[in-house]
Amino acid sequence: MPTPPSTPPPNRAPAGPEPGAPSGVNPDMNEVVGSDDLLFVTLDTLRYDVAAELAAAGRIPHLARHLPGGRWEERHAPGNFTYASHQAMFAGFLPTPAAPGPHERLFAARFAGSESTAPATYVFDTPDLVSGLAAAGYRTVCVGGVGFFNKQGALGGVLPGLFQESHWEPEFGVPSPRSFEAQVECAERVVADLPAERRLFLFVNVSALHQPNWFHLPGATREAGDSRATHAAALEYVDRHIGRLFAAASRRRRCFAIVCSDHGTAYGDGGYTGHRLGHEAVWTVPYAHFFLEPPISEEAR
Repeated sequence: MPTPPSTPPPNRAPAGPEPGAPSGVNPDMNEVVGSDDLLFVTLDTLRYDVAAELAAAGRIPHLARHLPGGRWEERHAPGNFTYASHQAMFAGFLPTPAAPGPHERLFAARFAGSESTAPATYVFDTPDLVSGLAAAGYRTVCVGGVGFFNKQGALGGVLPGLFQESHWEPEFGVPSPRSFEAQVECAERVVADLPAERRLFLFVNVSALHQPNWFHLPGATREAGDSRATHAAALEYVDRHIGRLFAAASRRRRCFAIVCSDHGTAYGDGGYTGHRLGHEAVWTVPYAHFFLEPPISEEAR
């Protein structure tokens, strides 16, 4: 007789997706927009390989518990530095799955001939997603991080200028060892001040991963500079505090969250350092989207 197929032991969890695999079927964003709050977090400069290694090693537990299968999805950035990538993402072009497409998008501006606009795509009639969500009744708020969000000069005001409300202060910026904590505190105030019935689109550009990041690794020195190890330590720092951001974003109702990098950065890969260049370490980014459920009220317990 043929040998019956083996079955896993009853206590073994089902196997998750392969590393880098797609997050699954997109939700119908026409049902999400107008019902849920929205959170968009860009982990500025985060490399895919570092993010994947830390998730697999259990070093970013607060992020990993929300990642589908506990793993980041591997995607390609729409730009190789902050300004270009965010201009594309705010137009609806989020990082593209790293596999042959076309791939259906969550958001898209209405234009003829789009091969990535599907029935589940939320289509807006404005030049960018931010104003499109504002037209749908959302309060749009930016908590900036790197210099392109600092409003110190004309260029630094372009991206935050898309939002109805924007925040930036030096403590949010790349030289600050507690930048993400300060950003989370700002986000908590934003949520607390918003009327309960108003929907929120909250965007946070996390600067902690960007150079300089050496101060996030105990024992590292300014003279030694940044490395993949200090980059990883910066992601661990972010993970220690991101639970507070998720809790704030979902405090009032269910929240649909997108967490990804805008581009990676090179630490001597192939002789390259930094970004705004065409290297795999720069183009390949981690991505995830998921729902954050609100706390259970006392009445529902």
